[in-house]
Amino acid sequence: MKYNILGNTGLKVSELCLGTMTFGGKGFWTAIGTLQQQPVDELVKRSVEAGINFIDTANVYSEGLSEQLTGQAIKNLGLKRDSLVIATKVRGKMGEGPNQTGLTRKHIFDQVDESLKRLQTDYIDLYQIHGYDPLTPLEETLRALDDLVKSGKVRYIGCSNLAAWQLMKALGHSEQKGLAKFVSLQAYYTIAGRDLEREIVPLLSDQKVGLMVWSPLAGGLLSGKYTRENQSPGDSRRANFDFPPVNKDRAFNIIDVMLPIAQSKGVSVAQIALAWLLHQPVVTSIIIGAKKLEQLEDNLLAIDVKLTQEELQQLNEASKLPAEYPGWMIERQGADRKA
Repeated sequence: MKYNILGNTGLKVSELCLGTMTFGGKGFWTAIGTLQQQPVDELVKRSVEAGINFIDTANVYSEGLSEQLTGQAIKNLGLKRDSLVIATKVRGKMGEGPNQTGLTRKHIFDQVDESLKRLQTDYIDLYQIHGYDPLTPLEETLRALDDLVKSGKVRYIGCSNLAAWQLMKALGHSEQKGLAKFVSLQAYYTIAGRDLEREIVPLLSDQKVGLMVWSPLAGGLLSGKYTRENQSPGDSRRANFDFPPVNKDRAFNIIDVMLPIAQSKGVSVAQIALAWLLHQPVVTSIIIGAKKLEQLEDNLLAIDVKLTQEELQQLNEASKLPAEYPGWMIERQGADRKA
């Protein structure tokens, strides 16, 4: 397992991060996973044995049950708290009241205490906003997060699912006011969905913000189960929850290129998808989730898959984004100034 620096910090996190969205199975989240304590303990144990020190969860996952199961697994396994980097999130609806959602100071302060209780810990390593709140002033959110860092309840702050302008605005405000800055962005990025490369990847590289990738297998579409002939296998997550949105025709064209590369190496299509991401310099850590131990074992093997320059070129060509303005104009006009 390789360990990467998280953004502009000195914190080292494993290149694979254990995702916990399959833990619990409560309410809407049953479509994603229903794992209870024993299989959760097994997944956490195997992940740590493989060298993973990074665990990502969220207060909304199974209405808090995912955090609860994660915290109990850490206790059941006797894991040392200081050997782990625990990340969770705030933003989503956690009750019926008008103030039990969003990124207000009240909701953030209420929810950080609830997350700490469920995780059975005194602090959260990485506390992330789960998305943008158009109602709450950004300044209120950033000041609340900064106060949590000062209090010691939170060590670092991050964000998720933001547009480039929203992230840059937040970084600029924090810089100007001397507040804690977002050190990471958690975002959807996959060989079947490279939209992040248009605006956000250059921003992350320029501002030294880490990238945590969610749904690296495009909601299971790149797991190897799906083919043009069978686009909805019965035991798959997408059969009940077709998310995130993917151009399937384009995805199957990419899989056509991935499959022979996977076969030549004796690995799965999923491992090729993960390995491609691990070859992208902007990627800090890839969040992998599993319903079964066998799925986790397969994903863990991706760190050993090395792609040649020729293979990378084939994969990049098959999955490249169509030209879009102003990107093509920036590229054209900037050509004479590149070293």
